[in-house]
Amino acid sequence: MARKKKKVKQIEAIIGIVVFAILTLGALQSGEIQNYFLKNKKVVNPITAEESQNIVLEGEDILQIHFFDVGQADSILLISDGKTMLIDAGNNEDGDLIVSNIKSLGITKLDYVVGTHPHEDHIGGLDDVISNFEIGTIYMPKVQTNTKTFEDVLDEISKKNLRITTPKQNDQFMVGNVECEIMLAGEGLEEEQENLNLSSIVIRATYKEQSYLFMGDAEEENENTRTWEQTNVLKVGHHGSDTSSSTTFLNQVLPQIAIISVGKENSYHHPSQGTLDKLTKLGTLVYRTDEKGNILIESDGKNNKVSFY
Repeated sequence: MARKKKKVKQIEAIIGIVVFAILTLGALQSGEIQNYFLKNKKVVNPITAEESQNIVLEGEDILQIHFFDVGQADSILLISDGKTMLIDAGNNEDGDLIVSNIKSLGITKLDYVVGTHPHEDHIGGLDDVISNFEIGTIYMPKVQTNTKTFEDVLDEISKKNLRITTPKQNDQFMVGNVECEIMLAGEGLEEEQENLNLSSIVIRATYKEQSYLFMGDAEEENENTRTWEQTNVLKVGHHGSDTSSSTTFLNQVLPQIAIISVGKENSYHHPSQGTLDKLTKLGTLVYRTDEKGNILIESDGKNNKVSFY
């Protein structure tokens, strides 16, 4: 009788283990356990605002990334070893300002020009930029729109006998000593949902030990299409809107520093408080162009120094 009871208990134990395994698998598939762990992640080696601004960089090979203050728009200039990449060029009225900013740095050629997607607040000033500088490669997604802004850009490209290159996910290229990779390039989501934000070209740049992720206006649908590496500096997607920067995405990227390009008192109420709260909870240091103006990140490949002008 004792042996029979023992055998029954062993069977019950085995059944219990099997049931637990099934429930666990179900939870993993539903994302409950994964989300539990994701919600409890923190930035590795967080830094303070004082530390980020007082770092002493070493060596002469310094990467520069300028986040121009163009209001409710985007414009970013990366400079490495004399080579350049411009990502977006603000609104139509920002063209002269962006041209002036670039010329003030002694730059006459842009090796790469990226129009992340054909919204006016990202390609508005591209025609002015293309007109005023020697241009290398132009990256734009394979989508079109019938706006005058988009047509102006195409006209200027045609005038200078240039052509558009449509990048593909995982394409790689070098800007000076910086390794760049196309993380996303639209993939047709924008056509299905008639949302040009979803066509955004997303670029990850790596310089020695440091990495930078430029999200354009990519939204959560884009974020969910792949996994993401931890990255030191994040240009937050879609001006900090709550349509981007999901918890799952941020807990993969775990940025030490986040840059939000946004206009003062904009009518969209960007950045959303939810996005700011998620970044704060992670321990990410957040800088905004509406509060700081032009933001400059400089790196020797080991550290990032932040300044404003």
